[in-house]
Amino acid sequence: MSHEAGWAHAPGALRGPAWLQPPADPNALVQHLWSQTAHKVDGELHVGGLALPELVADVNTPAYVLDEDDFRSRARAFRDAFAAYDVFYAGKAFLCTAVARWVQEEGLCLDVCSNGELTVALRAGFDPARIGYHGNNKTLMELRRAVAAGVGRIVVDSFDEIERLASITADGLSTRVMVRVTAGVEAHTHEYIATAHEDQKFGFSISNGQAFEAVRRVLATPGLELLGLHSHIGSQIFDSSGFEVAARRVLALQARVSDELGVALPEMDLGGGFGIAYTTQDDPSDPAQLATEMSKIVEHECRALGIPEPRLSIEPGRAIVGPAMCTVYTVGTVKDVQLDGGAVRTYVSVDGGMSDNIRTALYDADYSCTLASRDSAAPPVLSRVVGKHCEAGDIVVKDEFLPGDLRSGDLLAVPGTGAYCRSMASNYNHALRPPVVAVRDGVARVVVRRETEDDLLATDMGDQ
Repeated sequence: MSHEAGWAHAPGALRGPAWLQPPADPNALVQHLWSQTAHKVDGELHVGGLALPELVADVNTPAYVLDEDDFRSRARAFRDAFAAYDVFYAGKAFLCTAVARWVQEEGLCLDVCSNGELTVALRAGFDPARIGYHGNNKTLMELRRAVAAGVGRIVVDSFDEIERLASITADGLSTRVMVRVTAGVEAHTHEYIATAHEDQKFGFSISNGQAFEAVRRVLATPGLELLGLHSHIGSQIFDSSGFEVAARRVLALQARVSDELGVALPEMDLGGGFGIAYTTQDDPSDPAQLATEMSKIVEHECRALGIPEPRLSIEPGRAIVGPAMCTVYTVGTVKDVQLDGGAVRTYVSVDGGMSDNIRTALYDADYSCTLASRDSAAPPVLSRVVGKHCEAGDIVVKDEFLPGDLRSGDLLAVPGTGAYCRSMASNYNHALRPPVVAVRDGVARVVVRRETEDDLLATDMGDQ
């Protein structure tokens, strides 16, 4: 349903979606949307023991603020809840050298899906044996590097890739692989982040026999050690029903492999995609609940099929880094726009936008935000936070109640921006990508610096 469905366009008033209500205290945080150390003091947002106005006085805006304690705490929560599993942090959500080191220090494995991500992981000193390598179109060069580095597993995604690996292992090398399968599950999420239905680019279909054939070819290829099957149903998933259907179909394939090929596959990866709270609409499960539900599903299906339970692995990324980061902006202009019927919408323009958070434009994603630099006694008004780029779709927060006295120079902070915002950031309109500032115990350190104009021009070869 459109967000504008059900809006009352009474003269002078505009109501947002039915779930969005004016806050009882417009200065308070909706705490479960924020990292664990986030709180307000006299209207100023503090994260990691630092006031954001003080922080941005040094690093400027826009800036991503990463709560290190929160990140580590969420990583440990998954590690402990899924103690019998291998937990791979999905680096595509956000990865830098410091984060890779935190992941290793907290006892997690690491999932990468590009040569660049592998480069960051190796630079961080991450144990290659604890790295998994994803990707639907890994080149021969990328595969050679992964094998040479000794990554713990390569997730095979096509018959072409099996042939490429065969050409590498023909020289006497070896590597461990998993076969990514498509379970035909329609995950309850945006179509662009649903990855287990048939009509998309990832994996081998179970239903048309390609998955079984891929297993057969891997088993017949010298130098390839087949660990098991991999399934990923999508992202921002809030219930276990999709995992249940996927596990049932993947384990049925595993039983067929055992029966017809005489091979008991020792492992299975259930993927990631666990949802987080971006707004009050979202109600994510905690890791302990997820672990209980997913373990019961696998145990039940294996018992029904009469096969041994494989060692399981999962790949949380967003669920660890998403809530650990917020983005802080400076307000530039505030504009009231009269709509048809006489209603007024307040547009709040900030100094970032779709170059630092493309998800609203790309996925119709919802976000929340708060005034981060002062208290306000003004009544809240329904506002839309927009960026400074030359696109009408350059929206950061579609609907939020913000103080009616919001003005130029105020700071706004958007929670839940740790996953994919910096990873997908661009130089659209030749914007400079913001820094990532890690905060902990009152100390800030820049882990990814702000780009400069020199960076922007470094690849511009001029008039040659």
